Amino acid sequence: MWKPEHGEEEPEWVVTEREQFSEYRDKNKDGKMDKEETKDWVIPDDYNHAEAEARHLMHESDANKDGKLTKQEILNKYDLFVGSQATNYGDALLKHDEF
Repeated sequence: MWKPEHGEEEPEWVVTEREQFSEYRDKNKDGKMDKEETKDWVIPDDYNHAEAEARHLMHESDANKDGKLTKQEILNKYDLFVGSQATNYGDALLKHDEF
């Protein structure tokens, strides 16, 4: 937890996190996150993991920002794709001749 030194003010990110905690994360208002509150925070019901991972891969790999990935763009970020759950940690890359 952030602690001020020599009278410094809390940074804006700390203020925001405190607000997020008290308004959204600490649902039972006991001042701490229990197992269910933590689960809801880490894995929200309305969060689409596959879509988020696909957007992440596109954002990081689409060098010319045309919304499409070329073979070279994928190869340039091969380590990103091999480490991705979206490609079954690289296994899906082995099943396509173009890679």
